[in-house]
Amino acid sequence: MTCDLFPGFRSHWLDTEAGRIFARSGGEGPPLVLLHGFPQTHAMWHRIAPALAKTHEVFCLDLRGYGWSSVPPGDGGRNAYSKRVMGRDVVSVMEQLGHVRFALVGHDRGARVAYRLALDAPGRVERLALLDIIPTIKVWRRIEAGLQPAAHWDFLARPAPQPEQEIGRDPLPYFDGLLRDWSGPKSLDVFDPAALESYRQSCNEPNRIHAFCEDYRAGKTTDRSQDESDLAAGKRIGCPALLLYSRTYLVRPGAEEPPEAWRRSFAPQIEAAVLDCGHFLAEEKPAETLAALADFLR
Repeated sequence: MTCDLFPGFRSHWLDTEAGRIFARSGGEGPPLVLLHGFPQTHAMWHRIAPALAKTHEVFCLDLRGYGWSSVPPGDGGRNAYSKRVMGRDVVSVMEQLGHVRFALVGHDRGARVAYRLALDAPGRVERLALLDIIPTIKVWRRIEAGLQPAAHWDFLARPAPQPEQEIGRDPLPYFDGLLRDWSGPKSLDVFDPAALESYRQSCNEPNRIHAFCEDYRAGKTTDRSQDESDLAAGKRIGCPALLLYSRTYLVRPGAEEPPEAWRRSFAPQIEAAVLDCGHFLAEEKPAETLAALADFLR
């Protein structure tokens, strides 16, 4: 039970258009939302959420299709798992918990939900911190230019049911492999056993595997299209923004540096800091991640 990872935090099941969204909350102060990445759950924040709860009321959500949240039917990436719609889940949850405006921190897929929400509903987001991503449109441009392997981005976005069937033959080795290979030391030892069990429970279920694929299908189609439209319209993130990124995951020879990918697109004034670790900053380098976030949120 991941409650052991969040001592003193409360549990919530909240009805939204996605069904029920699961969240944990703890602490007192200004509201702060933490959104996890793929293939993880809210448990990824356990090493920094209790400390952040000393100065903020912290909310850790499971995105639709992940963790203990509901799994809406997919639609081939058109809408059900677009980051715009997933952002509406966050707004609904926070309104039900008494907040219309909040600081927002996201990692990986959760960061894609976070920056989309900041673009779509700027009045909702006080401050925005993004962990180890560049804009979705920039990822696909890198892939098409041969600057980044297509890897899981292309595989998971293929039409159903090909990736679902391939993964479904033996899900845990596939997802364990992603977690291991994206970590700095290429080892599952960077994860707390209880957190790792939470990820495995979420990954080892056919409906959620389908949801993960729908998330990436939306990334290749709807999310990319919305990014392109906003870039063409000159839309920008207006709130203070921070990028934390790893040396190993985003940096590619011949490609613009991650901070420049944001400054030349949606966040011209974004602050940035790089950590010497793999993709899972909050679990591999919790002290450094916490210090950077605490300073930014202060």
